[in-house]
Amino acid sequence: MLPYPQIDPVAFALGPLKIHWYGLMYLIGIGGAWWLAARRLSAFDARWSREKLSDLVFWVAMGVILGGRLGYVLFYDLSAYLHDPLKVLRVWEGGMSFHGGLLGVMFATWLFGRRNGKGFFELTDFIAPLVPIGLGAGRIGNFINAELWGKATDLPWAMVFPTDPQQLARHPSQLYQFALEGVALFAILWIYSRKPRPTMAVSGLFALCYGIFRFIVEFVRVPDAQLGYLAFGWLTMGQVLCLPMVLGGLILMLWAYRRAASSAA
Repeated sequence: MLPYPQIDPVAFALGPLKIHWYGLMYLIGIGGAWWLAARRLSAFDARWSREKLSDLVFWVAMGVILGGRLGYVLFYDLSAYLHDPLKVLRVWEGGMSFHGGLLGVMFATWLFGRRNGKGFFELTDFIAPLVPIGLGAGRIGNFINAELWGKATDLPWAMVFPTDPQQLARHPSQLYQFALEGVALFAILWIYSRKPRPTMAVSGLFALCYGIFRFIVEFVRVPDAQLGYLAFGWLTMGQVLCLPMVLGGLILMLWAYRRAASSAA
């Protein structure tokens, strides 16, 4: 068993204001994505300025935050928020959903594209390789918060999390997700997108790989207490939401390459 590193969730305090590592992870993810996007900006559109890119990053960041919060409310704990609507504003209590954030980003990207003469999938193909940076940073934030841990196990890398009332040795599922959704997904998308690909293909690969990676890790992650298992006695909400991602990713990739083949013919 590995010892859990006792990291204070509060990175530093400025008087009464406490800066949490989880919040800093969002800044790191957004900042890292902006930096890498700037490196590929000329290949994406040589006419775009850094200011235009900053506008896109701002819209996407708002989509992540607002969509992630509303997605958690709708998908994971709607009854609690209906009972106490002001709970939506208490973001420091936690509660963000990747799938909600994804929908928020898609909506923000669509709006931004309409205002700037860019196609939806043209933008999502540009954005997709950058997303794993934020995903990986977010999972490190979950690990520091000692939240979203996995099921009990006797594997040598199991950890006892201070927030676990049962104090059992558990899968560090946050680190699994960091490795798959952050490192592996970034490597796959970054390498794949270095060469020109048919429109929609990069977006499809992102949806496909993320859906598979998340679906796998959910088998060893403890489901949300208020939901438990939803289907067949073993599917979690995360897995249910990933199924359409896998299917949609496959469809997008097949469609992308068929369109490219038809155009070439």
